[in-house]
Amino acid sequence: MKLKNLLVICGATAVGKTALSVQLAKHFNTEIISADSRQLYKEMSIGTAKPTIEEMQNISHYFIDCLSIHQNYTAGDYEKDVIKKLSELFTRHNLVIMCGGTGLYIDAVCKGFDEGLESNAIIKKEITEQFNMNGLIWLQEQVKKHDVDFYTQSDINNPHRLMRALEVYLATGKPYSSFRKNAAVQRDFNVIKIFINEERESLYAKINQRTDDMMATGFLKEAEVLFPYKHLNALNTVGYKELFDYMENKTSLDKAIELIKQHTRNYAKRQITWFKNDEDCIQFLPTDIEKIKAFVEIIIQNS
Repeated sequence: MKLKNLLVICGATAVGKTALSVQLAKHFNTEIISADSRQLYKEMSIGTAKPTIEEMQNISHYFIDCLSIHQNYTAGDYEKDVIKKLSELFTRHNLVIMCGGTGLYIDAVCKGFDEGLESNAIIKKEITEQFNMNGLIWLQEQVKKHDVDFYTQSDINNPHRLMRALEVYLATGKPYSSFRKNAAVQRDFNVIKIFINEERESLYAKINQRTDDMMATGFLKEAEVLFPYKHLNALNTVGYKELFDYMENKTSLDKAIELIKQHTRNYAKRQITWFKNDEDCIQFLPTDIEKIKAFVEIIIQNS
């Protein structure tokens, strides 16, 4: 019996994954699972570049707008929920598309993720104290030193995630990223990974333009509504953090916008490194729609 297929469309933010995935979903008559850790949250839309109804073009998308910022959610939770959803979708489709740039979430679904890690209160307290004394740069350097894979993929401006990664390392002696199972679990479906990439200059121009578009469509107002909850983990992320600093008079609005662009470009660079290091990824340009269709069809025929 032929295996079902999960087509993963991955790549940096703003590279054009959503538009490409919608075209592919139409061609293969299927549905899309989002692999974006920020688009899960209902309250965060403009700042996460969530696809609009028009952009979705009547293609069903899952794992968008399914959580509140007040809920805690992990890569392990995502793995369990997506595997359950895939078992449903595969009853009516031979191929399902996963689209996103959160490498840890993609790996959790494709390879499995072991999150059986209890929090260590003593270590957590020590890290928090060190962070309060030494600041974010110290925390970033510690995580980079002990877990470069997590550092490469994570939002390094999110202290909560960085402290958790450092806590796990100090408690177990193993990098947090290693709890992505070293021996990938055997899934009952085939995985096809397409890494969408393009010239850095072109990607950075898209990032800058998208930031301007976000501001023009009300990103600041969205951030103002969320400002009372800025302490929540979900909001410790690029875009919102810079606007919160503006609201606290720590910077000007123009400077905040420039920092959003800069930090998003930095994040995109780390995403590219992550997917380039994944030997299962096959690289294409965002415009290679026909080449990707042909490539996927050949794999399906031979799977």
